[in-house]
Amino acid sequence: MTVEDLDLESARALVRRAVEKAEQLGLAGGIVVVGASGALITGSRMDDGGAGGMGRARSKAWIAATQRIPSTEHLHRLGVIAPAVAAGFPLISPESAFPGAGGMPVRRDGRIVAGIAASGATVSPFIPPDLDAEMMLADGRPANPEDLLIAYALEQEYVGQHGDDLARWTAAFGAWRDEPPTGVGMSPAPPSTQQADLDWARGLADAVIARAAGQDLAVSVCVVDRRGEPMQHDAMDDAPTSGAYVAEAVAAAAALFHAPSGDLAERIPAAEHLLPVRVSALSGGLPVRVDGRVVAGLGVGGPAPFRCAELAAAVLAERE
Repeated sequence: MTVEDLDLESARALVRRAVEKAEQLGLAGGIVVVGASGALITGSRMDDGGAGGMGRARSKAWIAATQRIPSTEHLHRLGVIAPAVAAGFPLISPESAFPGAGGMPVRRDGRIVAGIAASGATVSPFIPPDLDAEMMLADGRPANPEDLLIAYALEQEYVGQHGDDLARWTAAFGAWRDEPPTGVGMSPAPPSTQQADLDWARGLADAVIARAAGQDLAVSVCVVDRRGEPMQHDAMDDAPTSGAYVAEAVAAAAALFHAPSGDLAERIPAAEHLLPVRVSALSGGLPVRVDGRVVAGLGVGGPAPFRCAELAAAVLAERE
């Protein structure tokens, strides 16, 4: 029996719920869902989410999905095994390079089909100032922001993953009461309204997905900012696993060099060791301009590179 991955629509619904709860809490970061196979399904970076959050979230989600355990349990195991073994794990499995707590398996019909995690500028277990104390209570227990938004996304009972909820709560709000209120941390969050950049990036990805579906293609698409950091990253159901990696790399190349990725065969080998992200000179990546300025990169990966480039070009042409 093959490993079953969560479908893109369901994965996006999880991310959307996490974004809504994060916005309600005043947080900003990245949320990523990785399939049980280890292949990326979707990821979104909230406005002001900061660089690096998507990568950290992806690593924790990968661990939860492929090791079939919360990433905090994996982190504990790394702390009790031989140091050489712990160091070897990310060498063998480089997508596990950030083994932080907070990644959770996603189950459907009793099977683990994905992992989800969040991280970013203010998505963390640290309680931000000026947050109402009852927002950090879940069923009468202290909670932390990162684990709360993931539990909310999964519609699961809150269980802290960082191990120090009470200490963080009392540091933020004072002594723990003998009979605390139930709290409203898991109460419904309204639809997000403050994600203009994310909505824009998701719109680009949606346009590529719609056009690819109309051509009976299954692709991956990535929208990156001008530094090459992913803003929105999706893999259509049954897309080639390589597509997600290629889409990100060609989008980053286009954004960083202000040129189509397929035109960079001579420049990338001379410069790629200087860059903070992976880049590729395969076709499929184009710079995205707004009012004449490059503000992002759009990358498509999956079928033949020329078809990926055609998809990206057609979508951008529609928006001119």
